[in-house]
Amino acid sequence: MSLLELKNVSKIYGDLHALDDVSMKVEKGEWVAIMGPSGSGKSTMMNIIGCMDKPSLGEVLLDGVDIARESGKNLTTIRRDKIGLIFQQFHLVGYLTAVENVMLAQYYHSIPDEKEAMEALERVGLADRARHLPSQLSGGEQQRVCVARALINHPEIVLADEPTGNLDEANESIVVELFHKLHDEGTTLIVVTHDPEVAEVAQRTLVLRDGRLVKETVNDHFTGVIHYND
Repeated sequence: MSLLELKNVSKIYGDLHALDDVSMKVEKGEWVAIMGPSGSGKSTMMNIIGCMDKPSLGEVLLDGVDIARESGKNLTTIRRDKIGLIFQQFHLVGYLTAVENVMLAQYYHSIPDEKEAMEALERVGLADRARHLPSQLSGGEQQRVCVARALINHPEIVLADEPTGNLDEANESIVVELFHKLHDEGTTLIVVTHDPEVAEVAQRTLVLRDGRLVKETVNDHFTGVIHYND
């Protein structure tokens, strides 16, 4: 059984089909990239997979449970327990240190544990920046704090929405390398991106256009390492 499966999923707003009869599967431990132009349905798909919205039609199976049929309260619980979210905008609390921002995610899940939060920061190479405020961190460091925050509750899936969109090439490479490390450890990754260089380092790329899944590519050259042209 796949970890995640969308079956004939549509999201309809009046005459607009933001998603139109989309079916896809993600296996446990897989790294999948989702691409498409603006308005293609990427964000809508992310919101549905991330339990922040429900489809108008179809099934969304997570660990065999159709989350499309769950109540809003249950979706909040599923998102908290099973999904780690990483955004283009870092959404860090400015007056909290890096470790406190990670602990904030624990607060909504169970009990804040500074030792565990420090271990999460160490995992992303930021143990020495744990007491710094977001304003004292580079963009790449802030995004790595977000990765640590997403991982702290041991989610089934890490869902990243344009995670390198605000980063320069050097920090983009660092974050992609971190995703490669997480994938090697068995983390399931779904990365929404407009950047083909980020998408091509995933195992598989799905392309959306006008709400439809129009292309699927298995990246046989998958290495998890991003290369830039001179």
